[in-house]
Amino acid sequence: SEDAQGGAAPPLGLSGHRPHKYRSLSSWKHGPGTHGDVFIPQHGKKVTWYCCGPTVYDASHMGHARSYISFDILRRVLRDYFGYDVFYCMNITDVDDKIIRRARQNYLFEQYREKQPPAAQLLDDVHAALKLFSVKLRETTDPDKKQMLERIQHAVKLAAEPLERAMQSDTGAAVTGQALLAEAKDLLSDWLDCALGSEVTDNSIFSQLPKFWEEEFHRDMEALNVLPPDVLTRVSEYVPEIVNFVQKIVDNGYGYASNGSVYFDTAKFASSERHSYGKLVPEAVGDQKALQEGEGDLSISADRLSEKRSPNDCALWKASPGNPDGRPGWHIECSAMAGTLLGASMDIHGGGFDLRFPHHDNELAQSEAYFENDCWVRYFLHTGHLTIAGCKMSKSLKNFITIKDALKKHSARQLRLAFLMHSWKDTLDYSSNTMESALQYEKFMNEFFLNVKDILRAPVDITGRFEKWEDEESELNESFYDKKAAVHEALCDNVDTRTVLEEMRALVSRCNLYMAARKAARRRPNRALLESIALYLTHMLTIFGAIEEESSLGFPVRGPGTSLDLESTVMPYLQVLSEFREGVRKIAREQKVPEVLQLSDALRDDILPELGVRFEDHEGLPTVVKLGDREALLREREEKRQVRPVFQAAKLAKMKIPPSEMFLSESDKYSKFDENGLPTHDTEGKELSKGRAKKLRKLFEAQEKLYKEYLQAVQTGSFQ
Repeated sequence: SEDAQGGAAPPLGLSGHRPHKYRSLSSWKHGPGTHGDVFIPQHGKKVTWYCCGPTVYDASHMGHARSYISFDILRRVLRDYFGYDVFYCMNITDVDDKIIRRARQNYLFEQYREKQPPAAQLLDDVHAALKLFSVKLRETTDPDKKQMLERIQHAVKLAAEPLERAMQSDTGAAVTGQALLAEAKDLLSDWLDCALGSEVTDNSIFSQLPKFWEEEFHRDMEALNVLPPDVLTRVSEYVPEIVNFVQKIVDNGYGYASNGSVYFDTAKFASSERHSYGKLVPEAVGDQKALQEGEGDLSISADRLSEKRSPNDCALWKASPGNPDGRPGWHIECSAMAGTLLGASMDIHGGGFDLRFPHHDNELAQSEAYFENDCWVRYFLHTGHLTIAGCKMSKSLKNFITIKDALKKHSARQLRLAFLMHSWKDTLDYSSNTMESALQYEKFMNEFFLNVKDILRAPVDITGRFEKWEDEESELNESFYDKKAAVHEALCDNVDTRTVLEEMRALVSRCNLYMAARKAARRRPNRALLESIALYLTHMLTIFGAIEEESSLGFPVRGPGTSLDLESTVMPYLQVLSEFREGVRKIAREQKVPEVLQLSDALRDDILPELGVRFEDHEGLPTVVKLGDREALLREREEKRQVRPVFQAAKLAKMKIPPSEMFLSESDKYSKFDENGLPTHDTEGKELSKGRAKKLRKLFEAQEKLYKEYLQAVQTGSFQ
């Protein structure tokens, strides 16, 4: 393929596992002499990719965002940067032990609440639920989960106390009863399910819950600007394919029936010459805690475990009380759906780091047992964990942050930038520091785009667009191509977006220095060169999904709640206002009308920020006009107002110093002064060089100007 710079592209590398080689890779890299593996799809530029989707029984959280935003970035880079034709499949698990249990619990709790139990009965039931909960608490060994359960127990006991007191005094029972009912929902739901769960057999109860949460999941993904999959599979729609898949595994000799269920025979599979079990995490084989979590909440009773020939075996099909047909095991669902769509071998299989064992190892074994091959997946990609301010995040620990709540605090772009600033395969800590870094990066890039847009708005004729390049332009252009090459190399090396964003930051810093130098020299920067750089950066951010809509340059500015391109609509009018204001200010300064200058400043500082508009005045240069986020501009204004009194006090103190006295106190630098107070000799008695004397003369003249302004202000009463 041809790379972004127009030459032979180094091969792309991605970090993951190559299970058919029975080894784990720390990273995919490119180039000679590196320790990694080159990404080579099976069929030229076509890439087949299956991604494990969510089990839809609750709200999507930031752990989901970690995986799906990361895979969205990788998918976009493969498709839009490297030019691969990516066929992306994802599943929805809408048949699962967690879903069945949660649906039953929700149904039973709603029935219980609708009956409006008397306060005495509610207290008795809560105490019974607490008793059952205490057993669960004693059996819990995980310290984080134990701590979470203890907090729940404590909260319920506290909520019960007011009702107990109200019962004794026979007042306020209805109000405090409702509070207890809300606090004890999880305990009561679990208790009701243990007592009455087997009686809930209406299938519509189990289909409504996943349908609702799947819809919410898709809305969350759309809000995060995550591309939809090319194909979405639901377990409930693939039951016939799963049944056929299970039957063939049994026919091939790797499955067995037991007490109405069907299990995968891991020992038989592992002993086969052409197969190997536990390719991804061989050290985890036999980890009963992980295996039982993989089997599901409703499938780890002593009776169920005794049905297996080996504790390592996993359920292909589960017998289900109240359902004569049973239901599929978790791992076989993905095997059957992915195998049906992608066949005997796919290029990429993705999922969270915690899915490696037993889920992906069992998927791999089952599918290779079905297809009788040893290369069902060529590359496994696993996204890193997400922690909350350094702590493990988990639904079971009830410390998760939903995507909707996260989007109330930060935009989809800011969340994506936070992910881009970290490796997709490493643990990401979702904290205020992480998000502050993302906000600062967004602000830094946006300021550059706004500055370039302002330069491009300056009217020039056609020939004026092409200006002679000096050394500064040639140096900036060389830096531009160096950074493009570095970005390309980073993307080839494990899609290293963290390095890419740093290279982009360095390129913008270089541009800012160039623009500052031109500004100091009262010269316009080279339009064409800056436009090329800004367009390249826009292109890269669009590839990463950090620019959500079509944008010719930089971050688009939209009207609130509309698709209106606010920038192209209002900027001509703002430009006219800016030019009119500049003309008025010039006349006000010449005619010495301070009231008009104050009104002009009020327009800039007080009125326009309320509309999301920033005017930047620069001595000797046209005013820069920028459209920005209203809330961000108001925060900036407030910060300036807090700093302004300190700045003004310091400026006033400096203005009060007569120029003849400004250097006299610097006896540690100078030993002799002329009649005006200008230094003539250094501390060693040597006469100052002409260059140094010239610099001091400029400082003297600047102070002379400040001091005159101070004296005039005193005369007019501006300073008290």
